[in-house]
Amino acid sequence: MVSFKYDLNQHRVELQASNWCGLERVFVDGQMVSSKLNFGQQSEHAVPLGDGNPCKFQLLIDPQTEELMCRIYKRNELVASLKQGKQNLIQSQRLLQQGMIMCCSLVLVALLLF
Repeated sequence: MVSFKYDLNQHRVELQASNWCGLERVFVDGQMVSSKLNFGQQSEHAVPLGDGNPCKFQLLIDPQTEELMCRIYKRNELVASLKQGKQNLIQSQRLLQQGMIMCCSLVLVALLLF
């Protein structure tokens, strides 16, 4: 799971994206305001903030650097461009793979014991 967090004026915004199942979620002040599945190279979420102003989140992978980028727009003006490099993505994938191996091993052991 990759997470981008940003303080936007008086709001705490967060975009979470799973690099395993394609689920993306946007939170504003801890409350989920948008979610969708995405298996492509980029996606977009448009949500209103509590003050009524539109906010847009763009999630994309830079094909040259393989960095995952989250661009945040308020009133169609870019206010933040957050990045996570390839190493963060690889580390997240490894943790997920290790967790899956551990779960499968536990299930196998349980099946063998019973």
